[in-house]
Amino acid sequence: MKPETIDTAGEVVAIRGAVVDVRFDGMALPKIDEALRIRRPDGADVMIEVQAHLDAATLRGIALQDTVGLRRGARAEPIGGPVEVPVGEAVLGRLLDVTGGIGDGKGDLPPDVPRSPIHRPAPPFRARAGASEMFHTGIKVFDLLTPLAQGSKAAMFGGAGVGKTVLVMELIHAMVASYEGISVFSGVGERSREGHELLMEMTNAGVLDRTVLVYGQMNEPPGARWRVPLTALTIAEHFRDEAQRNVLLLMDNVFRFVQAGAEVSGLLGRLPSRVGYQPTLGTEVAELQERIASTGGASVTAVEAVYVPADDFTDPAVTTIASHVDSMVVLSRAMAADGMYPAIDPVASSSILLDPLILGEEHVRVANEVRRAIEHYRGLQDVISLLGMEELGREDRQIVERARRLQRFLTQPFTVTEAFTGIPGRSVPIEETIKGCKAILAGACDDWDEAALYMVGTLDEAREKQAGRDAA
Repeated sequence: MKPETIDTAGEVVAIRGAVVDVRFDGMALPKIDEALRIRRPDGADVMIEVQAHLDAATLRGIALQDTVGLRRGARAEPIGGPVEVPVGEAVLGRLLDVTGGIGDGKGDLPPDVPRSPIHRPAPPFRARAGASEMFHTGIKVFDLLTPLAQGSKAAMFGGAGVGKTVLVMELIHAMVASYEGISVFSGVGERSREGHELLMEMTNAGVLDRTVLVYGQMNEPPGARWRVPLTALTIAEHFRDEAQRNVLLLMDNVFRFVQAGAEVSGLLGRLPSRVGYQPTLGTEVAELQERIASTGGASVTAVEAVYVPADDFTDPAVTTIASHVDSMVVLSRAMAADGMYPAIDPVASSSILLDPLILGEEHVRVANEVRRAIEHYRGLQDVISLLGMEELGREDRQIVERARRLQRFLTQPFTVTEAFTGIPGRSVPIEETIKGCKAILAGACDDWDEAALYMVGTLDEAREKQAGRDAA
């Protein structure tokens, strides 16, 4: 950082909520995306990020913290570059905000902790490595239909109340405990209560010492919510590049990042684009997503939750984010209403990693047969609801019955919901998932009660459940 002197300081000339204008007389203006520090009367610092040069002497910035108490005439000191956040071993087990401030009440970080700027280019294409090792989450429908590999990106799309955050929490529980790398969780514009619950859960699970939590919650200014994913990504990149360690990056919720960007764009007076979004939507999403990559011997793997406004999957924010991910997990409101949890739609969900060269012939064949059977069943649902199953041909009836059993077999009790349901969570190896689906497709369960396959782990567990029903 450059030394802070009176000669380089500017003067605040206007404050409009999160927008702050600063004048520098007789000096070169700080560059776009560089940061200024303003001291509030209560002694706290407010970080301002430069967003526009209004004229030769005045810039406009967006505040990353609350501007209550700021006044015109306050000194604004350039820090000499973009916002820098603490990185490295010292931040493991800690909860940080967008500027690297501590939010867990466990004391300050060491003064010699390394720091890194939140704005940096994505790794060049030639430095990237392809996906190699597969991640197995223990969630049947996830592993079967939307597999995840190191260095890849999976996004979970769904409207309000269909289970995105619960699924992210279960993925954290399932993957972090067995995962030997570093985990970075970024809470973007979500509820403070969820952040507190996650902190408690990770502490109780004993995995907090390998995890970094970075939050920009919904009660914070739009600038904080807009930049907090970059803070989390900067921490993840340090572990990937400097420590050569694999990183699992979990983000909840990327739509709030887009939403915060739209708020910032409106505050800066830019004309909105489609559906009121910012004109820079594609650029902002690309700058974030393209930094998630494997380089050399280490990778950053992302699992992202994406809110779908009004269940409209044609929304510009949703389609822009979807264009960057490898695995697209679609959560269905109709399945959630039927009690099929996790409410992952087997037909709409997809993954570019569902390839025989990556996963093997058997996995891909079974996944495609499962999807085909459920799709066939859905095509016949109108006929069934109007005329009943009796009007179907023998072959169609058989496919429908097996598809219904497959849907129930792909449900699963979660560890994070155990306190509410009373059912212990299950983690299922992918081999057992494939074996169970093959048996159902082959007709081995045709005479079973459908309820025996609902909310179980492996097929053996369902068999025991069916045997109990037969004995009763």
